[in-house]
Amino acid sequence: MELTDSFLTLLQNFDAVFTTPTFNTFVVIVVGWILSQRHRYVTEVIFSSGRVGDGHWSRFHRFFSHAAWDIDTYCMYLTKLVVTILTPGAALFWAVDDTLCRHRGLTLYGAGMHYDPLISSRSKSLVSWGHDWVVLTLIVAFPAWAPSKVFALPIAMRLYRNRQGLTKGKKSQKGKQRSSKSKHDPNHRTRPELALDLINRVAQWFPNDEIIVSGDSAYGGQSILAHLPTNVQLISHVHPKGALYEPAPPKNGKRKGPARKKGNRLPGMKQWAQDPNQPWTELEFDQFGLHATLAIKTTQALYYKAGKDRLLTIVLTHDVEGKRPDQMFYCTKLDWTARDILSAYACRWAIECTFENCKQFLGLEDPANRLPMAVARTAPMALFIYTLVVVWFHQTGHRLLRFPFRPWYTKKEEPSFADMLTTLRRVSYEEKTEQLLPKQCPLKTWITQLTEFLSRAG
Repeated sequence: MELTDSFLTLLQNFDAVFTTPTFNTFVVIVVGWILSQRHRYVTEVIFSSGRVGDGHWSRFHRFFSHAAWDIDTYCMYLTKLVVTILTPGAALFWAVDDTLCRHRGLTLYGAGMHYDPLISSRSKSLVSWGHDWVVLTLIVAFPAWAPSKVFALPIAMRLYRNRQGLTKGKKSQKGKQRSSKSKHDPNHRTRPELALDLINRVAQWFPNDEIIVSGDSAYGGQSILAHLPTNVQLISHVHPKGALYEPAPPKNGKRKGPARKKGNRLPGMKQWAQDPNQPWTELEFDQFGLHATLAIKTTQALYYKAGKDRLLTIVLTHDVEGKRPDQMFYCTKLDWTARDILSAYACRWAIECTFENCKQFLGLEDPANRLPMAVARTAPMALFIYTLVVVWFHQTGHRLLRFPFRPWYTKKEEPSFADMLTTLRRVSYEEKTEQLLPKQCPLKTWITQLTEFLSRAG
């Protein structure tokens, strides 16, 4: 079974990443991954693509574990394809976050115990065994075929290995003392350091474009803010107890010693919120990720502990209805208003939807590979395919969208990712069956119903 020609044409943009035999294997894997109705194991992908017996099955396993292709080069081609088709000439908005993929097995490369937000509560944090992926996504906001939605398209990712994952399986030698936890491990890289590496790569791919990245508080500290490339702007959280300072005053000629690096300390968040001399301004938001009326205060200050002497726009928010706690956000782009900053930050909620869709519809947590290179390549394939499906839908699929008749849900006008995936499968099935059936055939209605059912299964 093959996918529609319009999607296969899209895959031709990556032929320079692979050798000819490896590219053919790549196409088969993508086709099988999309058409699979079960877990995305490599053997299941071979079966779904209809290529059982077409060469030895080990070549599909070796595509992930041994084949000579570079995942960062693939990410570069994918990024430029997305920018060319979906956001030509527009400002590039990005979001960074991490997601946990639960797995079993003590011999699994890079696995460890990570915080699990789905089973944790505010009062108790719980962990699960698996892989933790730091993912950088390109934000596509309010496309013409879904004017109220935002999509976060995975572009590049890194596997985070905590200290437990780095030392797993290594036996201590006799006569050597175990290193203490406080001792720095040169092989360990934190999540913000991995995110900064991804941001630096994107900045190199688009040196003449302004790149605006949003991240939660985990990706807003000194390890990222103090090392941003010159063409990158960042939107993130200020810690509720974070110390803000006025800009450094000019050096007085009579004063001895070096010039000051920061000015006087500003009031904390609670004191700032209660200050009657700085009144609140109300803003109403009704967009993806943010439906609320917020009272805001803004100022420009130094978040010195995180960004040194870089001046930031600080926004303090208070939910009028009391559904959200007071929060502070910062933005390195000084000419942006509070509405611009909060609207852009709200769009990053799409990355959570992306993770959910990749796990539910594309088997992000399914791959059972154990070798280092296979682990680093297989799970990202689900994220890459998510991006490719959205790109295809934007280019071709939105004209072929067809919602099923549901009398209890007649107001649906915009597609979800499940609708995009269903459309791609249905169009692929219809192209193949139309060539086999004559125009006047009593089986056509039955085939249409069967095609619709198959495209929505899984």
